[in-house]
Amino acid sequence: MSLYALFGSWLDTLSLSAYLCMGLMVLVGAAMQGVGGLGYAMLCAPLAALYFPELVPGPLLAVGAPLALLAYLRERQALDVRVAAAALAGRVVGTAAAAVLLSLVDADGLAIFFALLILSGVALSLVGWKVAPTVNNLSVAGLFSGVMGTITAAGGPPFAIAMQRLPPATLRSTLGMVFFIGTLVSLAALTWVGRMGGAQWFYSLALLPWMLAGFSVSTALARKVSRDRIRHWLLGTALVSSLVILWQAL
Repeated sequence: MSLYALFGSWLDTLSLSAYLCMGLMVLVGAAMQGVGGLGYAMLCAPLAALYFPELVPGPLLAVGAPLALLAYLRERQALDVRVAAAALAGRVVGTAAAAVLLSLVDADGLAIFFALLILSGVALSLVGWKVAPTVNNLSVAGLFSGVMGTITAAGGPPFAIAMQRLPPATLRSTLGMVFFIGTLVSLAALTWVGRMGGAQWFYSLALLPWMLAGFSVSTALARKVSRDRIRHWLLGTALVSSLVILWQAL
């Protein structure tokens, strides 16, 4: 069976210019995540919500899953199992909660609530509040990430605050594992509530090559970025992402 037979109706509605813009967005986001551990969803989710709403949240999550797996595999020797386990436990609970909340509560209201929480955390971190990557802190961050990731496709800001003081390689590898498993759970939840169908998988497959290209670019850059720069990058991306989510919801 040809690709056109499978996806012809969606191919006919996707212009070349729109596809190229989507692809460039994914490429840059994947490169950012490959360097700093975060950045793909923080860049792509707000832009897609504005210009390509058909990508939010399912297709972005589906492309993000293999990106996260690649990040883990590249530096798997640096994985912190304790951090990953605590973050994942919270993420799974948060994702399940989001699936229920989406059927009961307005998604914009939830987005506003969590965006405000993240902005508060960033502000406290900038004035000297030190967040230790303890089991409790990571579990709470995972809970928030699960809810935010399922609702907006941007689940990184809570982890940006909780993991900002981890070594760069450990940060990238551990976040890769957490995001990979957490994203699979989010995709399952979206499928369960009927928000991940044929059209969403079409866009996911179409954007996969751009993600691979972006991650390839990041490999040469990842080892050259210092720990302090990555910490500032994490807080900055969490700040911008939360502001954009808040602006969109309002």
